[in-house]
Amino acid sequence: MKIIRIAILFVALGAGLFAAMLAMDLTAQNERVAEKPVNENVSMVLTASKDIRIGARVAEGDLTWVSWPKESVQPTFVTQVATPDAHESFVGHIARTNFLQGEPIRSGRLIASAQGFLSAILPAGMRAIAVQISANTSAGGFILPNDRVDVILTSQQEQVDGTTGFSSNTILENVRVLAIDQQIEEKGGEKVVVGQTATLELDRPQSEIIAGAERQGDIILVLRSLADNGTETPSITTDSRESPTINVVKFGVQRQVAPK
Repeated sequence: MKIIRIAILFVALGAGLFAAMLAMDLTAQNERVAEKPVNENVSMVLTASKDIRIGARVAEGDLTWVSWPKESVQPTFVTQVATPDAHESFVGHIARTNFLQGEPIRSGRLIASAQGFLSAILPAGMRAIAVQISANTSAGGFILPNDRVDVILTSQQEQVDGTTGFSSNTILENVRVLAIDQQIEEKGGEKVVVGQTATLELDRPQSEIIAGAERQGDIILVLRSLADNGTETPSITTDSRESPTINVVKFGVQRQVAPK
């Protein structure tokens, strides 16, 4: 009986030793796998896990890390190597542009702000100013947020014979429309937005021109072709930005009048 017990004990010890050696080998293999990169040709890039609208605050679950070919990673992309905590730190930021599902996140298009979304989406140095519009003065209502327009001032002019005529002049070109009423983007496939106010993106001298022009006559927004928008900045159709003026034709004579 003693011999049988001793044999059983040796068998148990051998099985235990074998199991320990097997566990150590598996641990070593796992460590080697962990040390080896999954794929050296890809980088983890932060992307939108769903569509994010302009002006919306980023919520938990809106962003996700995605493997991206390294040769396609742009310097503006948010990568896990450079910003490992971006997935959490960007929660609560405001989107300055629309993001489509799967689109890489660019840090410059997200801004931390406790204020309103409109001030957050305005570029540095630009202002938002509202002008009165109607279907007749906004391309029949076909102007949408983010469209580009020219601004025309139409005012009454007294003629030599005592009758009243009208003068129309383009005072601003290539101006971005930020919003129509409270709508800052196209919603639900809506193609026509007939509102009472249009909010324009202007700098300080251009804002002064609009403020003065509204006192002198009617403001008309002319929709620009998408092909004509380009990347040029909004321009004033006068010779001086330091002392902006408006072209006025009176009695057949053209002169420049500074907005008051």
